Amino acid sequence: MSARRAPGRDGESSPAVRDRAVRFLRTRWRVLVRLGVWSVLEAGQTFLAGYALARAMDAGFLAGNTRVGLLWLGAAGLAVGAGAFGTGRVYGVVAALVEPVRDRLVSAVVGRGVREADSGTLSGLTQQVEIARDTLAGLVLVSRSFLFTAAGALIGLFSLAPLLLAVVLPALVAGVGLFAATLRPLARRQEAFLAADEALAEDLGAVCQGLRDVTAAGAEARVAAGTGERIDAERWAARALARWSVARVAALAVGGELPVVLLLATAPWLLGHGVTPGALVGALAYVTQSLLPALQNLVHGLGTSGSRLTVVLRRLLPAAESGAPRPDVRPDPPGTPSPTRAHDEPDAAPERHDSPGLHTRLTPPAAPALTLASVTFAYGPASEPVLDGLDLVVPVGGHLAVVGPSGIGKSTLTGLVAGLLEPREGVIRVCGDSVPSPQAAASRVLIPQEAYVHSGTVAENLGLLRRDPVPEAELLAAAEAVGMTPLLRALGGPGGRVDPTALSAGERQLIALARAYLSPAPLALLDEATCHLDPEAEARAERAFAARPGGTLVVVAHRVSSARRAARVLVMDGPRTACGSHDELLRTSPLYRDLAGGRPARPAAPVR
Repeated sequence: MSARRAPGRDGESSPAVRDRAVRFLRTRWRVLVRLGVWSVLEAGQTFLAGYALARAMDAGFLAGNTRVGLLWLGAAGLAVGAGAFGTGRVYGVVAALVEPVRDRLVSAVVGRGVREADSGTLSGLTQQVEIARDTLAGLVLVSRSFLFTAAGALIGLFSLAPLLLAVVLPALVAGVGLFAATLRPLARRQEAFLAADEALAEDLGAVCQGLRDVTAAGAEARVAAGTGERIDAERWAARALARWSVARVAALAVGGELPVVLLLATAPWLLGHGVTPGALVGALAYVTQSLLPALQNLVHGLGTSGSRLTVVLRRLLPAAESGAPRPDVRPDPPGTPSPTRAHDEPDAAPERHDSPGLHTRLTPPAAPALTLASVTFAYGPASEPVLDGLDLVVPVGGHLAVVGPSGIGKSTLTGLVAGLLEPREGVIRVCGDSVPSPQAAASRVLIPQEAYVHSGTVAENLGLLRRDPVPEAELLAAAEAVGMTPLLRALGGPGGRVDPTALSAGERQLIALARAYLSPAPLALLDEATCHLDPEAEARAERAFAARPGGTLVVVAHRVSSARRAARVLVMDGPRTACGSHDELLRTSPLYRDLAGGRPARPAAPVR
């Protein structure tokens, strides 16, 4: 059985990846120029390594002039120091080239995770993005080193004697050509092997969890046969990869070791046609000390890491980085349990005051913005449920605050609604769509306590959840709505550059809030997303989200003032969980009275 081909969940073809790479490099041409300038020092070191040795022998030691020989060797030593300095500067330039790629990959992975509830987002962020960054940096260093080392060595050979170049160059070109011819087949075999390995891991994960059921059903032979097919597929893929790997060894032998043999074999002829002994020794130094190590690094680095980078990029970069599709609103099917506890009755939708440009929201759905029906969740089979049979309905345009002691399950609730966790029992719907699903993911936006901000412009940060670039007027309106305008000015406007390490936690939260405000998702989940803001800034941000056109707000409150602003409050208190208005809960919930200071307080005016 052959391994199934899996270019990626949303895989791109290799030409598409190459086109992206070319466009990216065009925008970073200044960085490429700096990389070339510093690499010239390395090429100069390579040139002098052989040329100075040849001159030290011919004009120095063999001519009886030790002083000249030592001076040439000293020049070679100085070139080594200059080359080391240039190599050190190269690493900084490579970082300037690679880190923006990492930021783009992170943006793509996070965007897909938010839009589609992609289960591979965590792996993409923690493993695949880092693999791509490290591999890309290695490929840039290896390719650059081979290019400039080969240039320095070939120029040196020609300078010593053109005949030396005629002996070395054909074998080197043949070796590099053979290696280049194996790159595409190797990449395909590497991809087939990874696909087979993933299929086997997925199969074993399912089998290991269901061993007891397999035994009870008497399906051991059938399951073993299916797993055996996966193992055979991976074995054949590994063998095919190993066969093609032999070609890399052949390329290295032809391009890096054959020139040494040719130089030694033709040495009498070369010496008889005007090549000096020093030039011959210099040529051997060029081949053994420069060309062979550079070719080894290229073959091993580009041969393995290059194919791995291609496969990883296909998984990280979807074929169409567009926003999520507009969710299809569907009414609850017959038989959906009706909420009986913690039920948030529909309130009159508050009057909306649209800001300029903020007319890109999804049409408010006919179904409630959020529905939980008999939802139970625990963090382990033997653990006590964090949520036990919770029923909750939040209507379109509603404003719900979630309060309770630390560890009671407030963030767990938002994780369930966002599709990051799956309930043990019950049904969760966002705008009528089951969670998890791409439609439900497109209808909600989650702002966590620790806000994510990436390097780039302010506009790029704020428009991360939008399909197309956000008009400047809309950016400014969103920033004004959530109270980010002073920070926007301090950063230099929408085109200003953002350094995440230079921002405070509160400033990062303001950027995340403005980004979520610009999202087309009608349901906003604020999981202590304003905890680093002062009370006045927090109140302004919450009022902005509550008044967002077509929007619904669920806020995990860390201040009681947030609960007073909400139309309804969910008090999470284990089996005594309750939902109601501020005044109702002061009368009926002892925990809420404690959280509110033990006495009734005049609630803030509802947002209208």
